[in-house]
Amino acid sequence: MSIGNTRPRAKKSLGQNFLIDGKVVSDIIAAVAPASGDLIFEIGPGQGALTEELVGSGADVVAIELDADLIEPLRLEFGGKPNFHLRQQDALTVNFPEVFAELSLPIARLGRVKLVANLPYYISTAILQRLAEQREFFTSIVLMFQREVVERITASPGNSERGFLTVLTESAFEVERLIDVPPQAFRPVPKVASAVVRLFPKPKEKEEENLRLLLSRAFGQKRKTIANNLKASYAQYGEALDAAAIDPKRRAEDLSLEEWQRLNSALLAVS
Repeated sequence: MSIGNTRPRAKKSLGQNFLIDGKVVSDIIAAVAPASGDLIFEIGPGQGALTEELVGSGADVVAIELDADLIEPLRLEFGGKPNFHLRQQDALTVNFPEVFAELSLPIARLGRVKLVANLPYYISTAILQRLAEQREFFTSIVLMFQREVVERITASPGNSERGFLTVLTESAFEVERLIDVPPQAFRPVPKVASAVVRLFPKPKEKEEENLRLLLSRAFGQKRKTIANNLKASYAQYGEALDAAAIDPKRRAEDLSLEEWQRLNSALLAVS
């Protein structure tokens, strides 16, 4: 499962590690469950390990690749397939609904839009925020991250790993941790382990931007109490904490998503 005989070399500057383990490829493909009639965005196809299986399923596949050196090998390998669409673009700049409109695919595809990505670790936070903003477009999202990132976004209340990214992800998606992936599944071999998650989008809420701002402020200094982190930004923070039935001496990492949503609503009510 590689692009012809060219095998472009991984670039450290782009955080590239190409997936070579057939079992891991099979597990990811099973999680995506591609089928004819699906529209699947693949971020970072690299040497095409996942792309080959996705295209072979009959789904329409939009491969988004930043590295110019990988574009031509990908085009040579898959360009003859009518269901393969290649874009050279930074994934952080993609407007997914606009790409769908450009492809002029049957509107029925809108009910079956998926995304899969083996992401460079350095863009994990940014891409999660980007996908959360556009999540209503997708039915499911399968992502591979550094294992530490997955542990962070799945951390439960009271866990020291719980932070801004955890609650942001929880508010936007149902998160399912699937498999751990050892460094030996890649070439070159990274220094860290990886893990795969599947995300199912939740409906958007009208108070999301306020919640995002609240989380950013509340997790600003994690060892401080929730009251100390909020008092500089919210004049009525004490009243809001009382209305939300949250002890002001608790720390941000201890609060559940439901408590954050309750506090967010209380702050909006007293402001």
